[in-house]
Amino acid sequence: MELHRSRGALPLASACVLGGAMVLALAGSGLLRRLVAVGAILIGGAVLVGALRPFRFGIGPDGLVVRRPGLRGTYRWEQFEALALDDAGRLLGLPSAACPPAARTTARYPGDGRAAVELLDLTQVRESPDEVAAALARWSGGRFTDARGPVAALRSGAEIDFTIGLRGYDVRAVDRLIALGREALASDDPARRLAARAEIEQARSAGLLVALRGYQTDQVERALDALCAALTDTDTSTDRTTPA
Repeated sequence: MELHRSRGALPLASACVLGGAMVLALAGSGLLRRLVAVGAILIGGAVLVGALRPFRFGIGPDGLVVRRPGLRGTYRWEQFEALALDDAGRLLGLPSAACPPAARTTARYPGDGRAAVELLDLTQVRESPDEVAAALARWSGGRFTDARGPVAALRSGAEIDFTIGLRGYDVRAVDRLIALGREALASDDPARRLAARAEIEQARSAGLLVALRGYQTDQVERALDALCAALTDTDTSTDRTTPA
């Protein structure tokens, strides 16, 4: 899987540079306007430079191919003890003894706080965190953990504290779908996971029941998105190390 850098910040950065240049040209002797214009040019220019730097990030059966500011190289899966996606949308790697020293540890691994390598900030790529998580789960040989809040809670069995308000999704209907997905996740049966996902998606397509007092709809949608993504990973740990 090849990831692609997000270009969402380019229009705003370009506007800052162009707008700052125009203000600077028309500012005359006004010191404050000149300072504001220079500031806009510097900020916009920094964003443009960062967005145009060489970038590559690939996920495959042999490991990770990384080319971004501060980190570049090909990293085999065995060079990491574990990998995790945290709540901030960062992919963190816990280096093993085989990891090259050039991969500097600048972050803390979720849960135990050990020194970790920040491999990728997912806010900077076009692919969704769920797509990246599915690829990592497929190829990493069981080393990957999705440590984002909703997914971690779903996998651990911890209670998801949905907010209850007026005109939300029916509590019993949502609880049934969450329980269905959790039971399938806890099993080792890929067919059961796929069947659970299909039932959840069918219920969502038909429209979840709305009650006068129910779970906040956007919270439920995010949790069900995470649950369906987790149920997509039907490979065994052995399968994940074998190229498709």
